[in-house]
Amino acid sequence: MEPKQAVAALGALAHEHRLAAYRLLVEAGPEGLPAGVIAERLGTPSSTLTFHLQQLLQAGLVTQRRAGRQLLYAMAPASMNALVAYLTENCCGGEAVCAPACGPAAQATRLRKTSAA
Repeated sequence: MEPKQAVAALGALAHEHRLAAYRLLVEAGPEGLPAGVIAERLGTPSSTLTFHLQQLLQAGLVTQRRAGRQLLYAMAPASMNALVAYLTENCCGGEAVCAPACGPAAQATRLRKTSAA
């Protein structure tokens, strides 16, 4: 990832509504969600949400596809992985390998699921 791309991605995430929308799309997985569902879950007017989703789309963090009359948005995992890789490229001075960024969150989720069962 180039520095300009990293700045665009970080800038797109540097807003409360965009960050909330992105996190919602991460939870939804690769199928994504219709824009109307995102707006409803976040309690954001559709016109405002469209602006925020366009910012995420332009930064390459989400994808958009049409299904009938709906616009579906989904996170773009390769873009986030590239951003995390860019940010941690020289982690620990290059002398140690950093654990995957998603490791702790995924592990905590698994632990919650197994303890609830």
